Amino acid sequence: MRLLTLLLSLVALSFAACAQPTNWNALRQQANGQTVYFNAWGGDPAVNSYLDWVAGEMKQQYGVTVKVVRLADAADAVKRIQSEAAAGRKEKGSVDLLWVNGENFHTLKQAGLLKESWAWELPNWRYVDQKKTVREDFSQPTDGAEAPWGSAQLMLIGNKQPNVEFPRSAADLLTFAKANPGKLSYPRPPDFTGTAFIEQLLIVLTRDSQALRLPPNQATFNQVTAPLWEYLDKLHPLLWREGKTFPSTPARMDRMLADGELLLSVTFNPAHVDNLIDRKQLPKTAEAFGFEQGMLGNVHFVTIPANARSQAGAQVLANFLMSPQAQIRKATPAVWGDATVLDSATLPAPLNEQLDAQKPAHLQAVPYLPEPHAAWVNALEKEWLQRYGAK
Repeated sequence: MRLLTLLLSLVALSFAACAQPTNWNALRQQANGQTVYFNAWGGDPAVNSYLDWVAGEMKQQYGVTVKVVRLADAADAVKRIQSEAAAGRKEKGSVDLLWVNGENFHTLKQAGLLKESWAWELPNWRYVDQKKTVREDFSQPTDGAEAPWGSAQLMLIGNKQPNVEFPRSAADLLTFAKANPGKLSYPRPPDFTGTAFIEQLLIVLTRDSQALRLPPNQATFNQVTAPLWEYLDKLHPLLWREGKTFPSTPARMDRMLADGELLLSVTFNPAHVDNLIDRKQLPKTAEAFGFEQGMLGNVHFVTIPANARSQAGAQVLANFLMSPQAQIRKATPAVWGDATVLDSATLPAPLNEQLDAQKPAHLQAVPYLPEPHAAWVNALEKEWLQRYGAK
C-alpha cells in the first residue's frame, strides 16, 4: 500500500502540475504553515484512519497542519459556528473546514455563514463527475460553497442464506418482516441513517413525489406523508422489540446482525459491507442490496465557514480531498470504501484504472434516488418523534 501510494502521488502531482491557475500558487503559499481545524464525523474507525493519513499527506505535501476535530454530530459544529457569529466573531473562527450534510449546509447557507464561490475554482474540480449532484445539496444550489468529497447511497446489509430472498421493495420488506418478526429494525431518528431510511420509504411510497423537491407545505404535508405513516404503523409491530425502541446507530445494528439478533442492517456506504467482511465482523456471504426501484443517494461535501481562520489552508485541504490520489485511497474498500466523486474518464492511466478497480465486491447496485428538499428532514423527524418517539 505504501509503494502504491507513492506511485499514485507522483503521477497525480505531475498531472496536476498542468493548467494550474496562477492564483492557486499564491493560495498554496499562503496556506503553507497554517493549521486547519477539520471538523468531521468521527464515528467510524475506517474514516478516522483515513483522516489521519490525510493529515500526514497535507503536512508533507503542503506544509499544512490538519487538526481533525472528531464529532459525534456535525450539528455540534454548526451550533459553534452560529454562536460565534452571534457573538460578532467575524474572523478567527474555531472551524476551518466542515464535513457537512445537506440539512446543516442549508442552515448555514441560509444564515450567510459560509464562504461562497470557491469550490469550483479548485484545480481538482475539473476531474469531478458532473453527472452527480455536485452543484446542489438536498435540492439546494451550492453556489460554490461546498467541495464534493464522496458519494453515498442508502443500502441494506444482509447475510445470504439458502432459500432466503432479500426484500427488493417496500412491499417486500413488509412481507419479510411478517415472515421474520422481531428480526428487523432501523436506527432511531434523528440518527442520520435512520432519518434517511424514513426518507427512502417516503420517496417510494408517496403519491406526490414532486412535492419532495420543495419545502414541505403545511397544507399538504399530511397528504404527502400519509402512505409513509400507514406503512410504518404496519411495520413497527413486526420489528425488534415490537418497534417500541430502536437501535441508536447503524454500528449497533451491524453488531446485532453479526450476532444474529437482526437479519438486516442499514448503511449509507455501499462499500461498508466489504469493510465489515475485511475486519471479519461479517462472513463473506454478507451483501449490500437495495430496492429495485432505487435507493436514496447523495454527494457529501466539505464547506468553509465565512469566519474560518485558515481559509487558504482549508481550500488546499478541500482540493487534496478531491485529488485522484486521495479519492483512490478513499474508495479502496480495505481503507474506507467511500465512493468517488471523480469521473475516471477524465484521468490518465493508470489513475483511471486504479479508480475503477475500487468498486465494492459485495454489492448489488441499484439506481440512485435524489434526496428530498433539506427542509423535509426536520419535518419528518418531528412527526416521527411525535408518533413513535415516546414509546
